[in-house]
Amino acid sequence: MVSPTQLSVLRMVPIARRVARAGRGRLAVFRLLNSVRGWDSHHTSVEDIGWALRRLTETFPQLPPTGLIGHSLGGRAALLAGGAPPVRSVVALNPWVYPADATALAGRQVLIVHGSADRIASPARSAEVARRLAPTTHVRYVQVRGGKHAMLRRHATFDSLASGFTVEALLQPDTEPAGRTGHDWREV
Repeated sequence: MVSPTQLSVLRMVPIARRVARAGRGRLAVFRLLNSVRGWDSHHTSVEDIGWALRRLTETFPQLPPTGLIGHSLGGRAALLAGGAPPVRSVVALNPWVYPADATALAGRQVLIVHGSADRIASPARSAEVARRLAPTTHVRYVQVRGGKHAMLRRHATFDSLASGFTVEALLQPDTEPAGRTGHDWREV
């Protein structure tokens, strides 16, 4: 089971708060506590996201565009679940991915942020996923110089990139035309 006091869970709290603050009351922010730790052939975090999206749709039948933000395996899950109908944007922070994880995200806005000093999840793999997504969707890829997996060093950079992108994608949808594809790479 995943504990609400687990460090990886607590690390997402400031990001959720920052999205809520930046949304200025125009966004509802929910944090998902996965049902199990890790990723195996029996259960993945993608199933948890699917469950959460179904619950939100039951609660809010006219569910507005939704954004997913995830870190590490949560970033992988967000990318893989990002094709669900209500999802408009996906942010993957230091995602633990494989190049074959590139999924159908046409019409979505995708941001992948990866620390250059991450020794747990491969920055090269996340860059490859971004390249594979680029023909069907607009992808922004940001490498955070010196950033490590836990996102504690340079945390303000990770937090502001995730919140700014999500708020922009959900509240100002005309900034990225749905049909636009390609990629935008940078280092901060």
